[in-house]
Amino acid sequence: MLGKFFDKVKEGLAKTRTAMTETIAAVVPIGTRLDDDAIDEIEAALIGADMGLQTSTEIVDELRIRLRGEGVEDGPAGVMRVLEEQVSAIVALDEDSALALDGELPGKPYVILIVGVNGAGKTTTAGKLAKRYADTGKKVVIAACDTFRAAAIPQLEVWAERAGADIVRAQHGADPAAVAFDALDAAKARRADVVLVDTAGRLHNKVNLMEELKKIRRSLAKHDAGAPHETLLVLDGTSGQNALMQAREFNQATELTGFALTKLDGTAKGGIVVALRREMDLPVKLIGVGEGVDDLQPFDGTAFAKALFAE
Repeated sequence: MLGKFFDKVKEGLAKTRTAMTETIAAVVPIGTRLDDDAIDEIEAALIGADMGLQTSTEIVDELRIRLRGEGVEDGPAGVMRVLEEQVSAIVALDEDSALALDGELPGKPYVILIVGVNGAGKTTTAGKLAKRYADTGKKVVIAACDTFRAAAIPQLEVWAERAGADIVRAQHGADPAAVAFDALDAAKARRADVVLVDTAGRLHNKVNLMEELKKIRRSLAKHDAGAPHETLLVLDGTSGQNALMQAREFNQATELTGFALTKLDGTAKGGIVVALRREMDLPVKLIGVGEGVDDLQPFDGTAFAKALFAE
């Protein structure tokens, strides 16, 4: 997450960063030490950035211990530096957790199930991933399992054409699990490298729709015991604590492996990345900061923390 993309992430997180830095600058003047009132204000700023109560409390408890021992001679900059280190450690992504994008893939085909609520950006994420894989020479099949939303399949067809990917679709109202099964069958017959399964947008409190997701998983597993190899929940970065609610519900239904966080370009709620990692113990694997194909990139915890706190 370097260069131009890092600049976009930093620009996108500007609202979150500004809200926190203004608070910290006001309560920790240069040359002073942290007191309980300042700690409370910093905790409130972290909660305001949607890091969540539990995560924010843990962070400021460690901050209190570290800075009461080390001092804060350089004032706000010193506090921000320690916060950056803490957040970087929380959201760090080890190699085994990263989404396989280049080189040899862990499955043949490598099946990625993409889930989430309406409007989060699932179909766009599927399309951008298809293009990324295709650009590295991978053969891609897209499963159009959103058989309910009228615009879903035409939207995917545009992405498939752009990526040079095959698409498996069915009539409006068809069984999504059957579409997923047929797509995996076609991918194996065509010796494809990647299958991207785009599902219907579903509200996290609709039990019947969650059951449908479970059915899609079972259908894929019948064809390939290892599938899906990844189950990504696409979350709208502007949704704040609602993202945590969605994550808990979807994880119960479909055993998530991680998150793709979209629309971080201009939100004051960028701290949700930290809350998701801490409270769900699942990694953010992809981050999106714009509409362009290249605006969806692998998540880099160190760069994210720097963008969140660095001037």
